Amino acid sequence: MNVEQLRELCIRKKGVTEEFPFDEQTLVFKVMGKMFALIALERLPPQCNLKCNPEWAEELREEYDGDIIPGYHMSKKHWNTLMLEQLPPNLIGELVDHSYDLVVSGLTKKLRDELTSLG
Repeated sequence: MNVEQLRELCIRKKGVTEEFPFDEQTLVFKVMGKMFALIALERLPPQCNLKCNPEWAEELREEYDGDIIPGYHMSKKHWNTLMLEQLPPNLIGELVDHSYDLVVSGLTKKLRDELTSLG
């Protein structure tokens, strides 16, 4: 999967915005103002950070050794860095969904209600 394909997966989700809050090379996707995906535009090979359940994060790192690693510049417990070209696109899609769902589940009731009302 390339960066543009990953961007399309992220931006299509309800309530998602994209921005560059850190620098011009790190594209961040947020749902209701909370980060769920970061894409390092200048890094080679192409990679991104996604939030992940800690237990599953460990399993993924073992199964995809070197292609999924602890989150670069993030909480190593809750974030993974994915090497986009090395992983099956369906797995990346599943992990994007998982990251988004984790962040949504952590939103306040008010924000979840706002998200639901977006249509």
